[in-house]
Amino acid sequence: MKKVCVIGWPVAHSRSPLIHNHWIAEHHIPDARYELLAVKPEDAPETIRHLHKLDFIGANVTVPHKETAYATLTRHDAVAARLKAVNTIVTCEDGTLEGRNTDGYGFMANLKAGARDWRISEGAAVMLGAGGAARAIALALEDEGAPEIRIVNRTVERAEALIRDLGLTRAKALAMSETEKALEGAGLLVNTTTLGMKGENDVDIDISALPRDAVVTDIVYTPLETGLLRRAREAGHEVVDGLGMLLYQAVPGFEAWFGVRPHVTEELRNIVLVDIGQPQQTR
Repeated sequence: MKKVCVIGWPVAHSRSPLIHNHWIAEHHIPDARYELLAVKPEDAPETIRHLHKLDFIGANVTVPHKETAYATLTRHDAVAARLKAVNTIVTCEDGTLEGRNTDGYGFMANLKAGARDWRISEGAAVMLGAGGAARAIALALEDEGAPEIRIVNRTVERAEALIRDLGLTRAKALAMSETEKALEGAGLLVNTTTLGMKGENDVDIDISALPRDAVVTDIVYTPLETGLLRRAREAGHEVVDGLGMLLYQAVPGFEAWFGVRPHVTEELRNIVLVDIGQPQQTR
């Protein structure tokens, strides 16, 4: 039996089993299963070290264990090493466990799929927020060749710390009061915070200074169209919702575990949309 799990606390909300078990069935992979594994923070290091003893060939890692997974594992890919956070654990050919991070890949793949005419070289990327998700996205944008990354955060010092920690060379930190200036001449606006999520306050910024041809995207996917995306769409911007990031970040792990590269399809999107209580879509 090839077993994989997602490790988190809590973890019942995770859609990862839905995604991976869909791909397992789609590709007719025998004796394979993906399941939830609720692990308390104090038990996470031991659980991660002993994945094989628990009969798992790999795992995904979600909050609050991503940094713990990085600290526990002694082998990492280049991205996880820079982020100091792991969301995917794979078994290497020599049997050792390696921590990887696919969050930035998922973000970029979703953006490219959702805004096919967008080019990263066409303007600065403006990021709202400087938390854990922002780290992965900022690194991905710089590695992809963004000419400038403007990180707007309530606490400028936190954005500055992010830039220093990741060694970003084309990024700068700005206060929320400088949002209008940050949006001028930008080609991309990204909300990396939980603002706009169901039960949270909306992103309260004026986007009128954003050039009309700029793309607006949000990592929040419940609701699928956040207040920011709705206002951007109504203003004529191309928008990309956050669901695809969840789907695309799962692709590299599945390929590493099962040897098959899965595809993010309309069918899969709709399966997850039904699960999160959102209407199905036809693209």
